Amino acid sequence: MYVQKLRPRRMRISAGMRDMVREHSLSVKDFVYPIFVVPGEHVKEEIPSMPGCFHLSVDHAVEVAKELHALGIPAVEVFGLPEYKDEIGSGAWDMKSPVQRAMTAIKEAVPELMIVGDVCLCQYTSHGHCGKLCGHYVDNDETLQLLQKVAVSQARAGADIIAPSDMMDGRVAAIREALDAEKFQNVSIMSYAVKYASGYYGPFRDAADSAPQFGDRRQYQMDPANVQEALKEVDLDVAEGADIIMVKPALAYLDVVRRVREHIHHPVAVYNVSGEYAMVKAAAQNGWIDEKRIVLETLLGMKRAGADIIITYHAIEAAKWIKE
Repeated sequence: MYVQKLRPRRMRISAGMRDMVREHSLSVKDFVYPIFVVPGEHVKEEIPSMPGCFHLSVDHAVEVAKELHALGIPAVEVFGLPEYKDEIGSGAWDMKSPVQRAMTAIKEAVPELMIVGDVCLCQYTSHGHCGKLCGHYVDNDETLQLLQKVAVSQARAGADIIAPSDMMDGRVAAIREALDAEKFQNVSIMSYAVKYASGYYGPFRDAADSAPQFGDRRQYQMDPANVQEALKEVDLDVAEGADIIMVKPALAYLDVVRRVREHIHHPVAVYNVSGEYAMVKAAAQNGWIDEKRIVLETLLGMKRAGADIIITYHAIEAAKWIKE
């Protein structure tokens, strides 16, 4: 009888052996947890399309920040719904807006927690697009001046990392220039360098009330069919001063994550977006999947593809599961 000398199964024979030879692992330190802050006080309202995620007033946002820190999650990304909207999204740089107030309150309560500020205008504009309009066209260069104001306001409020998600050309250079001019040289930029025009964003647009009033965002977000273009966007943002490069969404674009990881030496982030989260939650609520196993396997796949940082709505649950 032939005896197989090479037996890969030996390396899987026990939990101890699997732990010893495991090539990739998840850590609580990999996660960034996104929150949605809203006007008012004592507000904690579940977002219907994102079970387990909430609209939070500033006071409740601080409580979540304390929980993140206690779990060892290193960062929170702050999104928000403004008290008012207008054509240019001026609420985005209003220091009295929920986002800026939440950042300041979180930094005062949990100074060790890193704060990521999303820089975009879609939640703040009356038309729902990510910049200043010229007719039905988003004016790229006019929008850059507005994004500079948002970035500086968030840095002033306490953000450690500025994350522009608007996909305007030249935004990283413009934001870096504005931050440096205001003496925020140590505030980092995590660029949404590779952001696709994706159907996976649906629940987020409910959460952030940011659906465009006409058309869509394909004139500035990337075509899902393109990979070489992603590398071009990465090169441009690195040259303009980005410190961290993001790919968004994550799950359907892990091939892009791998290409980006092999292309640059900067840290790579992925955004495990709302649609990805909602699909898992819906299947779990119907009893079709083992939620814990699916979530941890999915997040591990993002690490395996090359992500150093994972922005995910699963962060709190995943952190608890990892610690079990």
